[in-house]
Amino acid sequence: MKITFLGGGNMAAALIGGLLKQGFKADELQAIELSAEGRNKLASNFGVRAVESLDEQALACDVLVLAVKPQQLRGAVAPIAGRLTRQVVVSIAAGLRLVDIGRWLGGYGNLVRAMPNTPALIGAGITGLFASAGVDEAGRAAAERVLAAVGSTVWVADEAQIDGVTAISGSGPAYVFHFIESLQAAGESIGFDASTARKLAIDTVLGAARLAAGSEESPGVLRERVTSKGGTTAAALASFAADGFPAVVERAVRAAEARGRELGEQLGRD
Repeated sequence: MKITFLGGGNMAAALIGGLLKQGFKADELQAIELSAEGRNKLASNFGVRAVESLDEQALACDVLVLAVKPQQLRGAVAPIAGRLTRQVVVSIAAGLRLVDIGRWLGGYGNLVRAMPNTPALIGAGITGLFASAGVDEAGRAAAERVLAAVGSTVWVADEAQIDGVTAISGSGPAYVFHFIESLQAAGESIGFDASTARKLAIDTVLGAARLAAGSEESPGVLRERVTSKGGTTAAALASFAADGFPAVVERAVRAAEARGRELGEQLGRD
């Protein structure tokens, strides 16, 4: 399977690195990248072909990954419009809907929309995927193989749910970082130095996440097991509840989801 990346930034580099670790050969991967520095980095780090603009060799691929910024995608795909035949086109451009991408590609319908997140940069990401009706099982498998190179994947049945994926896992790392940041600040406020408070906060989140991932029990059950009646954890959780913590999280996710829909409408306008 030959894969071409339109855009050679951090996410494309993570995918290329992950695919190579999965057994792909460098000559099966190539990238189109405007920046000479970016092209040189891709070639030196991974040994892949990196070119400044689309050519026939770059177009001779099975999967074309659109890995440019959403605001730049329309212009970036203009040279491709009307030239695609059988390729599965996978967009990782946040917010942009397949109907708009397909229109910009000259009415092309073999499209998959993907929403990875930044832990993909260390091979620990999760990606939500949605395929248009024109994508067959082989095409879905090809798209999933690309994104699975940097973590786990989930398919959604409705493209609108990609905005929800964006709100939960796409933006989610920032929520976790903010929680770590706040937990560290709280540690410092009760007397720990910054280094100790940081280690306590990060290792606690990391360990708890690993425990949840490896358990068949729900996070709620795991939470209850840590919470002794009248104990320290119960006092902290009561404070969370008094401040409406679950509602705060839900409102934040809904705000992100709504903004995702809004951006899709804005960026997809003619």
